[in-house]
Amino acid sequence: MTKNTIIKKTLQATILLVLMPFVFSSYGQIERYVAGTHYLEIANPVNTRDSSKVEVIEAFWYGCSHCFRFEPLITNWEENKPDDVDFVRFPALWNNLMKIHAQVYYAAEVLDVVDVLHEHIFNAINVERNMLQNEGQISELFAEHGVTQEDFDRTFNSFSVRTKVNQAEARMQDYGIRSTPNMIVNGKYLITTGENVRTQQEMLDVVDFLVEKERQAMRSSGD
Repeated sequence: MTKNTIIKKTLQATILLVLMPFVFSSYGQIERYVAGTHYLEIANPVNTRDSSKVEVIEAFWYGCSHCFRFEPLITNWEENKPDDVDFVRFPALWNNLMKIHAQVYYAAEVLDVVDVLHEHIFNAINVERNMLQNEGQISELFAEHGVTQEDFDRTFNSFSVRTKVNQAEARMQDYGIRSTPNMIVNGKYLITTGENVRTQQEMLDVVDFLVEKERQAMRSSGD
């Protein structure tokens, strides 16, 4: 073996050693989360509200203790999300009480007080055991945090709020939501905790993985 051949092989081996961590890291990222195991592909993708961004939806219920515990995690995630991610809260509903709570959320949204009331609604139900199951209980909570009775009465049973509730009910089937909390990425992927996604933090890790997957797909389609 000539001196040049030895040098060449040594250089090749050195380059391989340098590149191997990047290669395995890349494959690891690709294989880390798998459709059908860590997330489900939605059969008929649902349109997002802003096609220029990657949409991430949190499907929640105010009466869900798992959602209550998830709230600090999702709040931190929202505060640190990239600018190209559009975060949307989605009140799940499959019974009458959940429908009332969805109405509570959308009334707060129309009144532009979600940021003020969201945590208090969770606390009322999960800590104070006030199930907010009638208008009297709900209006009292709204009043405690600055919403006048007049504004509440004008909004709670308004056409706008009722429409939002009906639209959410229709989308439940589109997303395939059967539990809470669930996450939906770009109207295409449904993530929930279970056998293969054991913690709420891992659910958010899957969300981040799918956000990057969608981000790359959007870049490729724009080229």
